[in-house]
Order: sequence, then C-alpha cells, then structure tokens
Amino acid sequence: MKKLRQLLGRTDGSQVAEAAAVMPVMFLIFLGIFWFGRAYNIYATINHAAREGARAAAVGSCATCGNTPLNGDQIGQVVANAMLASKLDPLRATPLMPSYNHCDGTPASCQQPPSGYPQMCIYNSVVLNAPNSGPPSCGVAISFQYPYQFYLPFSSLGGQAIQLKAQVQMAGEY
Repeated sequence: MKKLRQLLGRTDGSQVAEAAAVMPVMFLIFLGIFWFGRAYNIYATINHAAREGARAAAVGSCATCGNTPLNGDQIGQVVANAMLASKLDPLRATPLMPSYNHCDGTPASCQQPPSGYPQMCIYNSVVLNAPNSGPPSCGVAISFQYPYQFYLPFSSLGGQAIQLKAQVQMAGEY
C-alpha cells in the first residue's frame, strides 16, 4: 500500500500531460490570429484598390488632354494594379450594387469594366451624401466584394467563404 501511495503521489510526467492538453488549444488560437490577420489585410487591400480607382475616376485624365473622365477599363486597370501589388487575384472580385442617384436626381446604374478586369460597380456623377446632412456633393463611387475563406480546422469557419466588401466614394473635381 505504501508503494502505491508513493507511485500515485509522484508528479514526474505532469508537465508533459499539461503541455499535451494545452498545445492544441494554443495552436488553434495562433492559427485563428493568423487567418483573421490575413482577412484584415485583404480587407485593407481591396479598400485601398477601390480608393485608387475612385481617385483616378474623380480627377480625370490630364489637363492638357481635355480632362476627359477615365473609362471603365482604365479604372479597372488602376484597381487591378493595386490588388496585384498585394498578390490578390483581381478577377475574383464581384460587383456590389448599392443604389445611387445622379446629381440631377435620376437613378444611377452600375457601370462595369469589360471582362479581364476586376468586376465592380462604377458610378460617375452621383450624389455622395444624404440631402439632410448639408449641401449634396457629387462625385464617384466604386464598390465590389472579394471572397475570403478561413482555413481554421475543427471550427465552423473552415468551409464557407465570406465576402469582404469595398465601397468608396470620392468627391469629383469637376
């Protein structure tokens, strides 16, 4: 009996058992931090790309060229370049279609770049702020969404993709 009490009272392998219980949980936490960080990085990248496209659409081409507005494929190229700089596939973008009104009050329709460019909605000469928040300003709005899939094992986040949305408005320099 004394031998059994000594055997049960020892703690020689308890650190290994505790590590075996805690390490999988810690691994999942670190993996979750990594994948949520990547999702935030992609979100920031697509918003930056949409801002670059809206800026290019709002300022026009050049003063000596007649200051003509950029067309859909030129705006699409600006957005694609910004996405490619962060190693994102621009062709995975899909349009997001919020409703806007033109500056004259008529409903605006979504203008999309041709295939081969990120698919997005470009709205030119639209009202950017609500009429009750001051005088309305006109400008450009760009919106699209980009899929992202978490790879977190043993969780419900492992199988379905979420859509990260980018909606940017920029006042026009007309």
